[in-house]
Amino acid sequence: MTGTLYGLGIGPGDPDLITVKALKILQATPVLAYPALEDGDSLARAIVAPHLVAPKTEIAIRIPMTVDRAPAQKAYDIAAREIGHHLTSGQNVVVLCEGDPFFYGSFMYLFGRIAEKFPVEVIPGVSSLTACATALQSPLSARNDVLTVLPAPLPSDALAAQLNATDSAAIMKVGRHFERVRDLIVELGLEENARYIERATMDNQKILPLREVAANAAPYFSMILIHKRGQAWK
Repeated sequence: MTGTLYGLGIGPGDPDLITVKALKILQATPVLAYPALEDGDSLARAIVAPHLVAPKTEIAIRIPMTVDRAPAQKAYDIAAREIGHHLTSGQNVVVLCEGDPFFYGSFMYLFGRIAEKFPVEVIPGVSSLTACATALQSPLSARNDVLTVLPAPLPSDALAAQLNATDSAAIMKVGRHFERVRDLIVELGLEENARYIERATMDNQKILPLREVAANAAPYFSMILIHKRGQAWK
């Protein structure tokens, strides 16, 4: 009998935001895999570290942080083969995914390589989107509002078109695109209703007005929420 692969959503950063189901699977599974910097630590593993109660076989999936997709795809190929060896031997494997596995989650790339060969169970997690909204005390949408999730790397004209067409927007993966996105928000007259947050739920979480975010200071884990009524309940 082969093992089962679990794609485990572990939440946005606060270790207490892991679900009970995810915690049970994490602690019961002998093999632990997680994304990690090419030459550094793993945020995903750090999030679950307080919950690890016994030694596990660990697989660090070293993901190159480049715009070119090829190096990352090679890393997922290598990881899928290593995980496959454990599954073939009958061992269950957990793959950690920050936030939710199927909401911009890296786990989907392993899922696409493994799901046709082995049993896979995906455990949803608290997403960065909902974590940012609650930290900002800013509901995402109400009644018939249209909520649009936008990746900051989109070209400015595409971002502008989407922002003009929606009631509520979440701009993710802000990072090095922050200044361009901020200028666009100001140009569209949406600055008053825009809220910036970085590293939501983590110990170093920050909430700042857009104009107070320093140039080139926004991390990858930052988000801007905009509701055109100011707040969804209005």
